[in-house]
Amino acid sequence: MAALTPPAGTAPAATAARPARERAGRRRPRLWRGVVGLIAVLYFLGPMVSSLIFTVDVPGEGFTLSSYSGILGAEGFWPSLRLTLELAAATIAVTMLLLVPALIAVRLTAPRLRVLVEVLCSLPLVVPAVALTAGISSVLQWGPDDFAGTPLFETFNSIQKPGFPVVLLLAYVLMALPLAYRTLDAGLRAIDLSTLMEAARNCGASWPRAVVQAVLPNLRGALLNTGFLTLALVLGEYTVASILGYQPFAVWIVSIGGSNAQMSVSVSMLSLVLTWVLLLVLAAAGRGRSTRAPRENRRTRGARGSSAVPAPTVQEES
Repeated sequence: MAALTPPAGTAPAATAARPARERAGRRRPRLWRGVVGLIAVLYFLGPMVSSLIFTVDVPGEGFTLSSYSGILGAEGFWPSLRLTLELAAATIAVTMLLLVPALIAVRLTAPRLRVLVEVLCSLPLVVPAVALTAGISSVLQWGPDDFAGTPLFETFNSIQKPGFPVVLLLAYVLMALPLAYRTLDAGLRAIDLSTLMEAARNCGASWPRAVVQAVLPNLRGALLNTGFLTLALVLGEYTVASILGYQPFAVWIVSIGGSNAQMSVSVSMLSLVLTWVLLLVLAAAGRGRSTRAPRENRRTRGARGSSAVPAPTVQEES
């Protein structure tokens, strides 16, 4: 008992020091969070601020916005931007048309094939872009070497047209498969797919109608995230397009940097801002429906609650 009983005069000091230690422990995480936040801000905003100063501070001229005002009139700006946006839209459409039905069919009819589909969709992650482009170039050489004078020769030529290079679209679809698969798979894991399909089928819907009207609305967030990730990939891809000899927006930015470095950096800044704006728009579009639904549910419950109050009967009023 003597060992368990603290000596007289030490208990109040210990109890008084305990809150001080607790307060110090509470302050340490805040301090570390501030330090980590400051380092992150410097890491992300430092290069952007330096780039912004580089574009507006011209030696010998001082502050000027000529690098931004001349973007729209720069040679090759609109054709490269149009080509990139067309490729991005086509890549998003082909990727979703390829993956969404395949993942739904595998989950409903052959769950054992999920591992195989996951491995196939993840393969582009382990293949460098340079190796992928070297393989595509080797395949494209089969046209003039082996298929000259056949209909396949015209097919090889048509998929390499500079106006809309289908071969570049196929390469982008391959590169977007890992990101799209992870996003769509996470969305499918969050819903009870078999129950949704069974309920829709019991209501008389066909398979395509059940997918369109019952499954896809519940995959709204996953579809938006897939579209944004694919768009960001196409906007920033440089290696494959440059080696194959095409000039989308990223390749045009690098090419113009040789003659006008400040305009190249200013276009990069604007493309970064455009990407952020698209991210915010997609996030707002995905959040709008999820925030409206609870409000509507609350209003419905409130209306039901008010209507559920029993009206006084004639006997009670009397």
